Amino acid sequence: MRPLFTIHAGEYVVGEFIEHNFPSLNIWVPTKDTGVDLLVTGPRSDASLSLQVKLSRDYRPSEAASDFDRSLVAGGWLTIDHEKLSASTADLWVIVVIANERKLRPQFIVVPPRVFLSKLVAVHGKSRRYNFYPWITKNKKCLDGRGLLHEQRRQLAEGTMVLGERDLSGYLENWKPLQRLAATRPKR
Repeated sequence: MRPLFTIHAGEYVVGEFIEHNFPSLNIWVPTKDTGVDLLVTGPRSDASLSLQVKLSRDYRPSEAASDFDRSLVAGGWLTIDHEKLSASTADLWVIVVIANERKLRPQFIVVPPRVFLSKLVAVHGKSRRYNFYPWITKNKKCLDGRGLLHEQRRQLAEGTMVLGERDLSGYLENWKPLQRLAATRPKR
């Protein structure tokens, strides 16, 4: 076993969020890299969720120049490897996007890896790697923004765009699996 004394910033942000919002849950850091960054256990020792965490900073311009720029809370960028996502043993992938405005809290996309992969393939076709642009709008829409045309960006800013397979809004702040885990009863 190789000792691990540090975790990356995304893991820290997710761990801190879980600790604050789900105080009955315990967070564990694996000692070897198996594709699981955090293990979360509930009040019952037999209930757990494994998390893979990905972090992106905000790539929006510091000064919003267009309606589109002003419509976004955060716009990240990550490279996702098809095989790693396909073979992931994690129950959930947590994508953290840190907004430029530090007064805004981090944005979390909490999605099962199979769902995430199917959406990437549906939008971009099967590829070895995906450039994934997690965009979150002020009206709580969340999508993969990679490859959107100018007209689609205008529609997104206006709130009229049909997101289709790009839509990740149902996974924005989707902490329901952890809520269920926290609701498990302790063993007696």
